[in-house]
Parts: sequence; C-alpha cells; structure tokens
Amino acid sequence: MKANQSFNTLVMIFLVVVLAALVTWIAPGGEYAREVKDGKTLVVPNSFTYIQSQPQGIGALLMSPIKGFIQAANIIVFLFVIGGAFMIIQKTGAISISIQRMAYTFSQKPHLQKFFIPVTMTIFSIGGAVFGSSEETLPFILIFIMLSLSLGYDSLVGTAIPFLGTAAGFAGSVLNPFTVGIAQSIAELPLYSGIGLRIVIWIISTASMIVFVSRYASKVQKDPRRSPVYDLDQGRKKEFHLTNNIHVPFTLSHKYVLAAFTAAIVFLIVGILQFGWYINEIGALFLGLGIVCGFLGKLTLTEITDSFREGARDMVGVTLIIGCARAILVIATDGKILDLMLFTLANMIHGVHPVFAAQMMFVMQGVINFFVHSASGQAMLTMPIMSPLADVVGITRQTAVLAFQFGEGWINPILPTSGVTMGVLGLANIAWGKWFRWMLPIQIYFFFVALILLAVAYFIHYQ
Repeated sequence: MKANQSFNTLVMIFLVVVLAALVTWIAPGGEYAREVKDGKTLVVPNSFTYIQSQPQGIGALLMSPIKGFIQAANIIVFLFVIGGAFMIIQKTGAISISIQRMAYTFSQKPHLQKFFIPVTMTIFSIGGAVFGSSEETLPFILIFIMLSLSLGYDSLVGTAIPFLGTAAGFAGSVLNPFTVGIAQSIAELPLYSGIGLRIVIWIISTASMIVFVSRYASKVQKDPRRSPVYDLDQGRKKEFHLTNNIHVPFTLSHKYVLAAFTAAIVFLIVGILQFGWYINEIGALFLGLGIVCGFLGKLTLTEITDSFREGARDMVGVTLIIGCARAILVIATDGKILDLMLFTLANMIHGVHPVFAAQMMFVMQGVINFFVHSASGQAMLTMPIMSPLADVVGITRQTAVLAFQFGEGWINPILPTSGVTMGVLGLANIAWGKWFRWMLPIQIYFFFVALILLAVAYFIHYQ
C-alpha cells in the first residue's frame, strides 16, 4: 500500500487558496449575525452587513494550511490510525487469504457474482441514507479493493462499492440525521416529513450508481487493460499476494485474526447505531484491533510497530491535501468573504422563476460545499438563509431542503477539497485526476437528475 497522490492535486488546491486570499484584497468584507438556538449556532436571516475587509497577506496565506491541519486534525489522525492498523492486519496474511478463498467461491459460482456489486452497494447506501454514514466507510476501502481485484475487477470498483454506495444513500437521505434532520429542524418542518419522495429519490440514486459501477466492472473484467488504474493494480496484486492459488494454508492464527476483525466490525456497527460513535471512537477501535491482530497473527513487537509506521506513512500525501483544502475555508472565513459569498449567491436567486430558483439553490449549495464539508455545518450556515428565501421565491421549504440534500450528497464524491473524498482516494492510492475523469459521466448525469427532481418538487408542491 504505497500512497502516491498526485502532486498536481496539491498544487491545484493551493492555487485555490491563493485565489481566495487574492479575493480578500478585492472584495468587501461581510458577515451575518449568528444566534445560538437549541445548541446550534445559526445564521440570522436578513442580518447581512458589509464590514471592513480583512485582506489575507503572505503570513496569513502561509499559516492557513497549518490552521487547516489543526481544524482537520480528527480526520487526519483517523487516517493515520486506519492506515497503520490495516497494515498490521495485512501483514498477518489473514485478510488476503480469506479474500482469495471468497473470490474462488464466487468464481466457481458465476450466478452469485452478479449479485456482489448490487447487494454490497445497497447495504452501504442504506447506511448513508439512514445513519448518515460517511467517514465510517474508510475502513472498508482496502478490504473491497482486495476483494474486487480477486474477482477480476479493479481498484476503482473496490473503492466505488463502499464510497459511492454510501454517497448514493447520502444523497437520498431518507432518514439521515446530519442532513435532512438538521435542515428540516432549521426550516421548521416536521422531522422527516416528505419521506415518500425521498424514498423514490433514494431508489433512483442507488440504482443509478449500481448500474454505473456494474457496467464499468463488467467492461474491466472482460479487458483489464481498459482500467485507468491497470498498472497500479498489477503491483497491488503482488503486494497483497492475490493469486489464484487456493491451497495457501489458512492457519489457526489466521482464523483468530479474522474473528477479531469480524468482531470489530460488529462493535463498529453497534457503536455507531447505539452509542453515536464518530471518528475518535472508531479510530480507537481500529487502533486496538491492529494491536490485537498483530499478536494473534504472531507478529513480533518490532513487526507490529514497523507495520503501523509503514501504513501511517502512506497517509502523509493525502493528509497534506486535506490540510491544504481546509486552508481554503480558513482564508474565506478569516478574510470575511464566506458570508459575502452566501449573500451574493442568495441574491442571485431573487426574481427568477420558482423552478429555476430551486435549481439555483442546488447549484449554490454545491458551491458552498466546495468550502464547507460538514453536512451539519453547511445546513446551519445556509438553511437559515434558504428557508425564508424559499417563501419569497415561491417554492416550499421542503424543496429548499431537497436542494441542500442534493448539493451535499451527489457533489461531495468528486470534490478535491473534501477530506473524506481525499481520504478515500489516499487509502485507495488513486490520483484525484483519474478519479475525476472516471466519475465525470455519472456526476453530469446526477446534476441533470437533480435539476429534474427539483422541478418535479415544485410542480407537486412538495411538502
């Protein structure tokens, strides 16, 4: 598992940071008043005022990535822990051998393999739609990459199954407390109202994503050289020891490691659903799992620590990108242009036909999402403005929530400024440029699907 994030991605993101800093010298400053309501800090509608600008100079520009690292410390540490723990588990050989045997079973029963992608992606989609899963999919990336390679697919398919499956559900957000739950509470709508249309949207989103991944998987299985990550996967198969030899011994220590890993996944699910676990708790679980699996796999202390360092080291490239991406928000906030951007975009929606207003809200949410990647944070920033604006332009507040839901869900998987997206690609060792080109067709498709569904929401007076 060698990380090789494209240097150009880091340069591109830092150029955006520089651009944001330049804007602070040109644009006036502006801010909304904030109020704390039910424990949430919300923007006060109609409270925008222009203030003295806060130009961000060289010093602020150079400090912004450092502040970005501090603000994104939780996900950065989480990635180091996941990378290190998984490398320990990988060194035991238990996962590789288990996946070889599972892949052999599927290969001997082709009628079962055709259900592999639809079933697994649907499971992850349910997690995104109901529980708001996002960062929680990171531990599954390398597992599904190895499984996909063993089944004749590639790393893109292995990455897409957990990541895009969850993203499809996140966009559908049937009961997602972090998007629909918070947005509806701010919009003063009954909690989880309008669920009928959202179930239909979830079905469309999940089915479309499954078709996209399945068609690509079938193409690559027939001709592996058509994969954009073909060269990467050839080395990865050797590194993961993925061969067609099913006679590799499955020892008692391997069984113990696999049992510990299975138990950890059960604890993960219970912890998320029952106790509200998030990054810190999940990271602690996998840190403990890595140590336990090291001993169960009969690794020495030196092998355990060296493996952990190797896995954590592989995450350095992606954490640099995450910290730099967060610097964009640091500059926009410190320079007092984030609220100005929100105010400007909201004003653009005034005076247009209600259908276009709803569609422009979706586009606006996508723009804001480039800077703010917390679903709850984006809801608390934008929904106090969008909710009353919906009344003015002639659409229902439920439609405004739907526009936020689409802008947060379907756009996230392609953004280079998203910590989760870059974390996933870092674990998968896939350059963002290749991912962008591969994802572009389905992103364009979902963009137009969102526009159509928002028009439908207006005409049915979605409540």
